[in-house]
Amino acid sequence: MKERWLAFRDAFREKTGWKILDAYILRKFLGGLVYAIALLMTIVVVFDVSENIQRFMDKNIPVPEIITGYYLNFIPYFINLFIPLFTFITVIWITSKLSSHNEIISILGNGVSFKRFLVPYLVGSIIIVILSLIMANFIVPHTNERLNEFKYTNFGRNSVQSSYLHIKNSDNSYVFVERWDRNEESGFFFTYEEFNNQKVTYKIAAQKIKYNDEKAVWELQNYSCRKITDDDEIITTGERMDTVFNLLPRNLDQDAFISETMTFKELRQFIKEEKKRGSSLVQSFQIEQHKRVANPIGIIIMTFLGLSVSSRKSARGVGVHLFIGMGLAFTFIFFQQISTVFSVSGNLPPVLGTWIPNIIFLAITIWMLRFAQK
Repeated sequence: MKERWLAFRDAFREKTGWKILDAYILRKFLGGLVYAIALLMTIVVVFDVSENIQRFMDKNIPVPEIITGYYLNFIPYFINLFIPLFTFITVIWITSKLSSHNEIISILGNGVSFKRFLVPYLVGSIIIVILSLIMANFIVPHTNERLNEFKYTNFGRNSVQSSYLHIKNSDNSYVFVERWDRNEESGFFFTYEEFNNQKVTYKIAAQKIKYNDEKAVWELQNYSCRKITDDDEIITTGERMDTVFNLLPRNLDQDAFISETMTFKELRQFIKEEKKRGSSLVQSFQIEQHKRVANPIGIIIMTFLGLSVSSRKSARGVGVHLFIGMGLAFTFIFFQQISTVFSVSGNLPPVLGTWIPNIIFLAITIWMLRFAQK
């Protein structure tokens, strides 16, 4: 394994012209980011512990369970949430330091072009983008699901319910549930109807419906079935019946946050199902899908935006670069929120709502790089 890595490293250096200087900048970049995120997570965890310690004590939750069930699932979400912002701050910090020590002037003065100087930043941002994509689409959905399970189990959040759900089950059938309990995977006052030529041909009503994971069937309690033809109507009743619908419990979880517990592949499939059922939350699910790609790609933009802000030496030091950078960062976040609101309301397609901030700031970054110190 070591020999393969060394062979890959040598081939990479030969083809890209990788130098000691590149490794030096890349090490500062990635090391600074790890340090910044570690510091942030320490602060976040300390504040969260101080807020929730009484709840943990009231429920007598063992410390190992708090660590493994709560914080090990809590931390990845915040790392993935803040990694674009802290990549931006890290780039500003390390580049300002290089600039204040006249290292950038020395590098450019010794024949290294400005474009060549950008290479280690590009490599570092690509590494971070790959890690962010993996986290956003595969790791964080699983940790979110386990974190929710911990909260529901230990904090007594077992009354999460949705009311009056109308769902399209197929082209000619619909489902109505007056009250749905997400954690118990059960519903109350359930109705299933099939139509033909705008007339009801088959109807099932039940006081309670519950999904059986082991058998992959729906259990109906206190039900009645009506089969209607042109000449007759057949009614049957009973206390219990197992049946199958083109429906899963997750289709009844009318909550936009459920998408945060799905991997990218699961989310794509879920969106297809919800489109067929005419769900009102399809826009929100599509926004979540596009954000999982747009936000990591935005890391590259934020990297070069931070570089363009901080590469010119300032007599006022690092502080002025951080001030300008934070202003740009919060403007970027503001644009993200505004475009998301317009997408949810239907005024913007989800793909535009999630990518417009990246497009705008890509243009700003290209313009600012033209005036960076060369």
